[in-house]
Amino acid sequence: MNDPETLEITEDTAIRIENLNKSFSDQQVLKNVSMSVEKGSICGLIGRNGSGKTVLMKCICGFLKPNNGKIFLRGKLMQGEKFIIGNMGIIIEVPGFFEDETAKNNLYYLAAINNKIKKEDVDRVLRLVGLDPRDRKKVKKYSMGMRQRLAIAQAIMEDQDIILLDEPMNNLDQEGVKEIRELLLYLKEQGKSILLSSHYFEDIQYLCDKVYRISHGELIIEKDIL
Repeated sequence: MNDPETLEITEDTAIRIENLNKSFSDQQVLKNVSMSVEKGSICGLIGRNGSGKTVLMKCICGFLKPNNGKIFLRGKLMQGEKFIIGNMGIIIEVPGFFEDETAKNNLYYLAAINNKIKKEDVDRVLRLVGLDPRDRKKVKKYSMGMRQRLAIAQAIMEDQDIILLDEPMNNLDQEGVKEIRELLLYLKEQGKSILLSSHYFEDIQYLCDKVYRISHGELIIEKDIL
């Protein structure tokens, strides 16, 4: 499975990885990882803490530089000065919010930093994730599910077509998990390509078109769900 020749390489691939390796000092965290995420699909990555899934995501989005291997986004090789995040929505670390502000104001502050984002985009993306732009509730009073919705809104404000979500259902109750599942399926319907990670296969099996299992830095199983 880690042989890049086994990957189905088509123009419909949003993310393609070939023989990726990453080490910290003498510890190899990723070992010859090869995988693909097709456009308009949801791909799952499951593994325990320390398995390498977060490191893999950080390599994909450019937060970490792999020791060797290739990463293609939308068919283009990411390397050197091209190794930048680009048009990608990312939730890897726990997002920070202004707790005493509304969701809308939180996104307004981000929009002020990025001049490409207009105020009407803020209303649009809040509605997209199921939050009411008119709601005056402060973020500190949000449930975990609402906070995750806001985090996803923050990640896709520029209408990114590729979305990376590291354990988006972590610490959510049953209702919160249901809300996030419904949101991700809706984003898929909008043509987004999504890679998400989880500890548990059960959390994501009904969402994903494909699931990879990672253990000790190696992809050991690939399962097509649909």
